Amino acid sequence: MKLKVENQSQLQQQLEGRTILIVDDEPVIRDLCARALKGYRIIQAEDGEQALSILDHERVDVVLADVMMPRVNGLDMLKTVKDRTPNQVVVIMTGYADKDVILRALKADADDFISKPINLLQLKTTIDKVLEKKNLKEELLHLKRLDKLKSEFLGLVSHKLKTPITAISLFIQNLSRGFGDPNDPTYQQTLAMILDESKYLGYLIKDLLLYSEVILREGPPELSPCNLRDIAQSVAGDLQYSALNKGIKLTSSFDDDFPEMPLDRKRISFALRAILENAIKFTHKDGTINLIGEVTDKAVRLIIKDTGQGIPPDELPKVFEKFYQIDPDHTGQVRGFGLGLFYARQFIHSHDGRLLLESTPNEGTIATIELPSF
Repeated sequence: MKLKVENQSQLQQQLEGRTILIVDDEPVIRDLCARALKGYRIIQAEDGEQALSILDHERVDVVLADVMMPRVNGLDMLKTVKDRTPNQVVVIMTGYADKDVILRALKADADDFISKPINLLQLKTTIDKVLEKKNLKEELLHLKRLDKLKSEFLGLVSHKLKTPITAISLFIQNLSRGFGDPNDPTYQQTLAMILDESKYLGYLIKDLLLYSEVILREGPPELSPCNLRDIAQSVAGDLQYSALNKGIKLTSSFDDDFPEMPLDRKRISFALRAILENAIKFTHKDGTINLIGEVTDKAVRLIIKDTGQGIPPDELPKVFEKFYQIDPDHTGQVRGFGLGLFYARQFIHSHDGRLLLESTPNEGTIATIELPSF
């Protein structure tokens, strides 16, 4: 019994704060419905035309609409809404028992009906019911997207692991058969290649652990008070060896007054790491990467400037696509999973921030992470 009560309480918490758009040309009806739906965020519209305008710029969980209204009636509005957003929940209010009205609403995919005169208890129950159904649909869609991502990711991982494992395996097989002279330069070159492939395997495994911990974690950001400068210095410190090993100078400079902010440390660290690793990957020996931290009245920024090979204009819009990888040398063997920038932008957007890229081929790239400081 206690478990059932707790589940009902959790469901009610999920439902509260949802937005209901009440559409009726009678102000009295709109006010009565709003009072019955206390606890929800209520928006009102006096006809279908106004409701469609609201839906263009507002996120609404349920549209509660009368049938008979001036300008755009409820059924025409329903059809337009469903054409634009098939998953939008719409409940129709009607005082008519006309079968034609009901059939038209059903054909337009109405989610439920309320009869006039309105029973306020029935109204509350109906809205709760369609919202609960909406929650279940959203959870199902999320699980399907997650399953698809896992399948795509596993396919990519198996492809990426195949090349280094095959190279190492062939070399070991030759050693076991006594082939190869350690004094032969070709033998030493092959040994160096195998060492490189072994390091790459370690890199892939490290990334797999990071992706499983950060990317496949469900839910909104887990916010806690953080200092973005501290996060940036930590990530830059971790990547300093990679930059030096490639002959690249990685420097950083920050304003002094970075504020404490509610951030998901793991996701912001992931986003910055993905950008810096890309900068290291596509910057040649003797190049530079500068990490700059700025604070303004309304935002904090991390700016990453590199002197790398840059991104061609036609490829710049594609770099945030899932699994997309730039292959400047056209080898077909680009290292990595092609997910870093995709999730970097997602994680920054989930903090109400922006990730901007500017790039000039053969001159370098400037990436800017901007987060609101209020």
